[in-house]
Formats: sequence, C-alpha cells, structure tokens
Amino acid sequence: MNALQRLAVIHTGGTISSRPAPDGRGVTPQRAPSVPGLDGVSVHDYQPFTLPSPHVTPRHMLELARLVARVAPEHDGVVITHGTDTLEETAFALHLLLPASIPVVLTGSMRHMEEASWDGPGNLLDAAQVALHPRTRGRGALVVFGGDVFDARTVTKIHTTAVDAFGGYPGPIGRIDRVGHAARVEYFATPDARTPLEPPHLDARVEILYAYAGWRGEGYAEARSRADGLVIAALGTGNLPAELLPLISDTDRPVVIATRTHAGPVLPVYGYPGGGATLVEAGAIPASFLNAHKARLLLLTLLSCGLDTDDIRRVFAEDAY
Repeated sequence: MNALQRLAVIHTGGTISSRPAPDGRGVTPQRAPSVPGLDGVSVHDYQPFTLPSPHVTPRHMLELARLVARVAPEHDGVVITHGTDTLEETAFALHLLLPASIPVVLTGSMRHMEEASWDGPGNLLDAAQVALHPRTRGRGALVVFGGDVFDARTVTKIHTTAVDAFGGYPGPIGRIDRVGHAARVEYFATPDARTPLEPPHLDARVEILYAYAGWRGEGYAEARSRADGLVIAALGTGNLPAELLPLISDTDRPVVIATRTHAGPVLPVYGYPGGGATLVEAGAIPASFLNAHKARLLLLTLLSCGLDTDDIRRVFAEDAY
C-alpha cells in the first residue's frame, strides 16, 4: 500500500479566509479554509498569523520562510494561503530565501467565503495538487491562481477585482486542469539553478519613489536621508527627468532603477541627461526585469545580508537570484 502524501498548509489570512464582520464593518480575515477533495493526502495546518495582506511586512515574510524551512522536510509539499494585495511580494521573498528544492505554492482568492462565486476552494485545491506534483520540486516558490502556475519573479496582480487577477510578462510557466478531483499539471519552462540568500533579518530600509512627467525629485532627499537604499520606478526603459541626474550621482547608498511600465527590462539606452545610460554612469543600478516592489525586496535582502553596492550591482546585473 502506498504511503499517504503529506501536505503542509500555512494560513496567513487574506480574502480567502475572510467573511463579512458581525458588526457590518466590511470584510475581514476570520477563519482559515480547508482543502477540499484531496484523497490520499494527510493535511497539516499551521497559522503563524492572520492578517490582511496590506499588513504583511518583510519580517512576516522571513517568519514564513523559516516556518516553511522547518516543516518542509516532513512534508511532500507546502501551500501558503495569503491575501492577494502583497502575495507577489511574499512569493518573491520566499524565492530569495528558500532553496528551490522546497515545493512551496502560494494562493488566495478574490472573493470571500460567503460570496456565491468564492474562488478560494478551487485555488486551494489547485495549489495543493501543484505542490504535491513531482515536477514542482526544484522550481522554488510558485503562485497558483485561476488554474495558472506563475514564477515568483515575474507574477504580478494585474486586476483589482477579477478572479483571474494574476498575470505578468511573459505569462504563466504552467497550467493545472482538473476533471473532478483528477488533476493534470503541465509546465512550460525549466527552472534555473540558484542559491538562496540567508539574511539574519530583513530590517534594512528601502523606499520606492515613483517618477512622473515633470518630477524634479520631490521627496528624494528626504527618502535618501532615512533609507539604506532607494528604488525608483522610472519611465520607459529606465529614464528620468534631467533634474534627477545630479541627485543620483550625489549619494553613497544604492539606487536601483526599475520601470513603472508593466513589463519589460530596464536598459541603459539613452544618453540625454536623465536617460538610462547617464543614470548608470552616475551610479544607478538597473533592476533588470524586476518591477519596483520586487526590486525593493531584493535590495533590502541584499543589504540585510551585508552586501556593499558593488556586490549588489553584480547580483542585479547577473540576475543572480
């Protein structure tokens, strides 16, 4: 007789565990959901905290990573339920902090459990079956939503209310389709080898500034004075108004240039003042294909590991994460 597979389900709150509050003051996380219809699987639940995802911080992400590392050796897969607003950030943090050998899958829902269209059970079952699938091991943290499987590095929330709220260029790396409770998991990509980061904490302070037409650097000096590093969601391929160029060259802290555009890499193409090439010459670090909030997580993790600006520049340049 085959041994039961063992699945760890870590609940953190979010809409998937929410229902309208008894006092009528909106929807709040209240009760962790159960995985429906998993035959031949022994499920073990953990609940380190119950929070709406806007309340989740990097310290919670580090706590989750340590919990996953502790329970993973006793289980065949790990699922984390999470609110959708910051789900992609927690997924990317786990990508950075955990070995790729641990099959950990994050999911959530866009509708709460008292809505007729509650999508939580289907997403949770999909996530469980992906986490337990033999081809999932070695891929690091994944996000499963609406039947699609996403890489933690590229997934992003693309809609505020739709049930298929997650996407991100170049799209999903896999798909799970079910007939009843039978699941078919297909992957379209092969994972890269990598080494997890091991910061003692995630207490570095990194702030994000958002560029716009006519921005003259308002808020830049204040953010630089209180932060260990900065990320700028710049224009296009990583360009800024000319007024920002002297500010970036006048800093002893890492400044990472991401893009406010929803897809595509940061490339140092333009040589006009404030163009990407001049920003790199001034010392800015291109974020490659990471969006601003994931670039922030990578930068604060590297700073928390004690890396200096030159080493940080190398990690971003080589996509070494």
